[in-house]
Amino acid sequence: MTADRLYLYGIVTSPPTDLGTGIDDMSLHAIAGPQDLAAVVHEHDGGPYQGADADVERWVVEHSAVVERVWRTGGTVLPASFNVIIAPTAQTTAQRRLQEWLEDHAEPLRARLAALTGRVELRVEIALDHHRAAEQHPDVVAARAELEDRPPGVQRLLRKRLDHLERDITEAVARDRDTDYRRRLEAISDELAENRRPRPDPGTALVLSVSLLVLADAVQDVGLVLTAVQDEEPAARIRFLGPWPPYSFADLPGQDPPEAGSTGRTSG
Repeated sequence: MTADRLYLYGIVTSPPTDLGTGIDDMSLHAIAGPQDLAAVVHEHDGGPYQGADADVERWVVEHSAVVERVWRTGGTVLPASFNVIIAPTAQTTAQRRLQEWLEDHAEPLRARLAALTGRVELRVEIALDHHRAAEQHPDVVAARAELEDRPPGVQRLLRKRLDHLERDITEAVARDRDTDYRRRLEAISDELAENRRPRPDPGTALVLSVSLLVLADAVQDVGLVLTAVQDEEPAARIRFLGPWPPYSFADLPGQDPPEAGSTGRTSG
């Protein structure tokens, strides 16, 4: 089959001379748009990448590796999500269709790239351990005292009630902490986005799970805020990941190619 489609990795300004290879060692090249805009792509002759979980995981990793490599060598990138494919129409080729999209959206694309210049994405998740967050609460102290000298069967029942009590108290504390922690992170970030699939550890109550867009020089400031949170709240369980390309802040305009997050769809 002739490769008449294009697989999109992202939009850049002044792409690196040597883009290397992408998914399944496909050769990468840049499709030039107006002025300094360009799209990083490889030629593609099929539909979306789909199959066994292990294969999909490998393709996603290879896609992300291209975005990160271009980001590190080229400076700024608007990442496309996995599986954005540009198809031809009866009137035009995939390449010309992509170029027309770049031309039609040149102004917002350049504005977004400018807003991301010198910035990185960090992901922060803060949760509270049920036992530690609630251990000093009077109701928990009383419930623990009630366990003493009770028969084993009664203790099992009381421990279940204690677990529910600790969970309820901790979730209330987590809701209370959210506003304060969020305010501190917003103060040192350009933008903040909610993570769509938070994964707090079992036995914890989630306070917040967010992505931050920050200046590269401000990464240590985020670390200082989180260190202060940990010092103030020993029950806090904190994940601090990155820096990464700004996946959560890419905001590709228009519907052609599909906006970021269109995994598994083909344009056209």
